[in-house]
Amino acid sequence: MSQPRYSVRVSSELRHLIPRFLENRRGELDRLRGALACNDLEEARKIGHTLKGAGGGYGFHEITRLGGEIERLAVRGEDVGGLVDALAEYLAGVEITFE
Repeated sequence: MSQPRYSVRVSSELRHLIPRFLENRRGELDRLRGALACNDLEEARKIGHTLKGAGGGYGFHEITRLGGEIERLAVRGEDVGGLVDALAEYLAGVEITFE
């Protein structure tokens, strides 16, 4: 089965920043997984907050949405595992078009 794809349109002015941007998001994904393994919802909340602020400025609105949801659920003490999986799927399947 092929990986789901998500299309994002990004300004060509940001082309040189996008590889590092995505690398940082993958690092945050790893940190989220570590936080979940330790049941550290405060760390998950912090990472979610960072994701919420990072995505939109680059055109990755799904990262912003998922980060906000992770933050919201973590504050409430609820499971964020499904959202972490959704973030992993998104990062694995995102396709960027520069305009």
